[in-house]
Amino acid sequence: MMDKIKKIKLATVWLAGCSGCHMSFLDLDEWLFELVKYADIVHSPIADIKGYPENVDVCLVEGAIANEENLELIHEIRKQTKFLISFGDCAVTANVPAMRNMMGGDNADMVLRRSYLELGDVTPQLPYAPGIVPELLEKVSPVHEVVKVDMYIPGCPPSADRIKAAIAPLLEGKMPLMEGREMIKFG
Repeated sequence: MMDKIKKIKLATVWLAGCSGCHMSFLDLDEWLFELVKYADIVHSPIADIKGYPENVDVCLVEGAIANEENLELIHEIRKQTKFLISFGDCAVTANVPAMRNMMGGDNADMVLRRSYLELGDVTPQLPYAPGIVPELLEKVSPVHEVVKVDMYIPGCPPSADRIKAAIAPLLEGKMPLMEGREMIKFG
């Protein structure tokens, strides 16, 4: 009788970004079948699991911290996760979502006015009812400016090969070797 493999609890999260990193994750194709032999996917936008679970071993966080919902979630993730990975350039540097930081001043209000009033199609109005749009933060931040990050996987998006090279050693309890152009190139 074969010994049962002790699976790790793996989560992925999508904050302020385009979901390109999760698309690259899906580009792991057949290796995803290998991955699920060693990891239970306990949270992911791909699986649409509600609520972030306790005692997560590894979490890949895609996207920057741009609103109150992102801020609350990243604190919960850090509290419940042993090994947190900034996954893609938006998580690592805040990338495109942080372009609104260059507007200065009250850029959250400026973004809402531009999006909902100036570019509004039929009935331009600001979304005032609670819960329609999460409250925007004044500054968009990369994940490491808000919580401790254990590893970075840069790329916009990182390739499936880079994702696999970063995750595979973690499944065996080893640290991946994050060096050289193939592993740390941005963009």
